[in-house]
Amino acid sequence: MRSDKMEKIRSMLWNDNVKALVSESWAVSWPMTLIMLFEFFIGITDIYVAGKFGKEAQAAYGIAFQLYFVFIIIGIALSVGLVSVVSRLFTSGRREEFTAAVNSSLLLAIMSGLLFSAAGVLFARQVIGMLNMPEGVKYYAAPFLLIYSIGFVFDYALMAANGILRASNSIKASFLIMAIVCVMNVALDFALSFGTPLGFKGIAVATVISLATGSFLALIRVRKLIGKVFKLSAAVIKNILNISWPSGLQQVLWQISAIILYTILGMLPAHNVEILAAFTNGLKIESAIFLPAFAFHMANEVVVGNLLGKKDNANAFRGGIITAVVGVSIVFVITILIMLNARQIAATLSDNGIVVGESVRYIYIALLCEPVMAWGVVLGGGLNGAGDTRGVMTIFALAVWLVRLPLSYLLGIYYGMGAVAIWWAMNLSILIQTVFITKRYFARKWFDLAAG
Repeated sequence: MRSDKMEKIRSMLWNDNVKALVSESWAVSWPMTLIMLFEFFIGITDIYVAGKFGKEAQAAYGIAFQLYFVFIIIGIALSVGLVSVVSRLFTSGRREEFTAAVNSSLLLAIMSGLLFSAAGVLFARQVIGMLNMPEGVKYYAAPFLLIYSIGFVFDYALMAANGILRASNSIKASFLIMAIVCVMNVALDFALSFGTPLGFKGIAVATVISLATGSFLALIRVRKLIGKVFKLSAAVIKNILNISWPSGLQQVLWQISAIILYTILGMLPAHNVEILAAFTNGLKIESAIFLPAFAFHMANEVVVGNLLGKKDNANAFRGGIITAVVGVSIVFVITILIMLNARQIAATLSDNGIVVGESVRYIYIALLCEPVMAWGVVLGGGLNGAGDTRGVMTIFALAVWLVRLPLSYLLGIYYGMGAVAIWWAMNLSILIQTVFITKRYFARKWFDLAAG
């Protein structure tokens, strides 16, 4: 019985359409991979420049950047919902609903962005003040978050427009826009931070200016999809929100968990500032792997969504797995390269010997689980493309809040095993999450969800 089931899965995966599916998946994946590479260059430049202002500035940048994502969670969630809806409508032939989805997505994103920009400007300093962090770190973190808040509305608009472009087979346009954003952000990082009185604040100002430029260019490109009359659909908006809210809740839980993890690290009895800085650096180095994995995650949303829109469930299933296999292969190669050069890479981000040593330790432990992480992340993108965001959110929440955080505190703080135990707790949570994501994907219940 079991062998028959495996044979059925094998026959579904390998047939005459595999080459076409690989080509289709790669056509979406490679621009997204390069877009994520741009994000990596921006992040690594930010952390490098912050390091020139001291370990406190590096730690503060990491904290402020986590809080930044708390404020743009709704935008990220809306982009997941709109890609799932728009990608299926784009291939379904229902042009009027497609146009309404584009219009509704843009309106929701821009209005939400304005709301969170206002909230960030008003409450950034209070939020930083509530954190259990050294005062030297708070000194840098508060202005970081305050300036970033101005850019929330631009980020929301850019995420929505880019989501619409990739869902409607215009991924290359999104790629070109993000290339411009990357070059501008990196150049302004150095120019504003070292060439003006802004100092470390120039990192955040560079981000806001580049996001504003990118959102303007993206909205110009999307304008032709809006139609002559701006149409809204209550049914489409409801569908987008139904798919978006679990993804939004997942992002909330993730960002809160990241802040709690920073707090746990801040409770370590020795070298806590250095370890916080090392964790920030390690995450940025790790993002060279995670961002390509997330690129394939987003590509899989489109691949699966487009095929489901054509009512081609079998190829949607195969296409999702093919995208995951290609993504894991690339992640594996990058992981090996980074592990072989861990110390040299870490040394470029900090002159502090303790920070470098802890960064290397984090890299050696965390990167062992990267291919596993990539498999789960990319398959999760396929589930999102089918609209199964609730399942993905539930699995993620259980892995992080029942495994990662409790074990991090118990092993790292309560039993005094330090940062190393926390890194291993993170790995265990990734393994558990990936096992359950894989099980859910292969159960294929998301076929019925997408059809509904």
